[in-house]
Amino acid sequence: MSGPRALISLCTYDERENLAQIVPEIRAVAPEADILVVDDGSPDGTGRLADEFAASDPHVRVLHREGKLGLGSAIVAAFRYAIEHGYDYSLNLDADFSHPPRYIPDLLAAMDDADVAIGSRYVPGGKIEGWGPKRHFMSRGVNLYARLLLGLPTRDNSGSYRCYRVAMLERLDFDRIRAQGYAFMEEILSRLKRVGCRFVEVPITFEERRHGSSKIDWREAMQALWVIFRLGIENATRRDDTPAVSRLDSDRP
Repeated sequence: MSGPRALISLCTYDERENLAQIVPEIRAVAPEADILVVDDGSPDGTGRLADEFAASDPHVRVLHREGKLGLGSAIVAAFRYAIEHGYDYSLNLDADFSHPPRYIPDLLAAMDDADVAIGSRYVPGGKIEGWGPKRHFMSRGVNLYARLLLGLPTRDNSGSYRCYRVAMLERLDFDRIRAQGYAFMEEILSRLKRVGCRFVEVPITFEERRHGSSKIDWREAMQALWVIFRLGIENATRRDDTPAVSRLDSDRP
């Protein structure tokens, strides 16, 4: 009897050099999984390279989108693909190697006891390499802000290295999602909490990207804070009797 079917998504914009290396690494650690590249019309030819992989490997698929439409909407596109094609798990990681593929087996194994497994920088065993004090402060501040406003039980709410149970994603109305950019990470956890998902955090080491430059836009970061605030108000004014469960609830500070 075969195991659960997993779809691993890479949302790309100008990541040709990284994609050339990361697809083989993913195939090495998760040979039975399929890979979906969601490319936002990369000018550097990332989409063309993805097509080349797909032409030579039946485990690689590609979605081409018209222009840079946002990380959140790209992940939703991957979710929809996973639902439509009958996968059990949808796992997403950044294509720039900040999320090392070696943790994919750990995330998949954690799904035995969870509906969402998060590759976490902020649990025992997790860490970050290559960041300065300012970036550490901002990341921890955003995560604390999201935990307080959205009532999330998890510590790493802003990272995109996660595995989701597709059956739980099917319970969501993606058309109601507000965030198209970085705030999507917190919003999707909030909405999955409402439908009773169990969360677990798996420690990872977050590394600096290998090639290219960061896509962080400070205007979008401020927009993310506003979206989280609005979601917090929405949470406070609605009743939700379905509890979320986290392995780490017992050691929350």
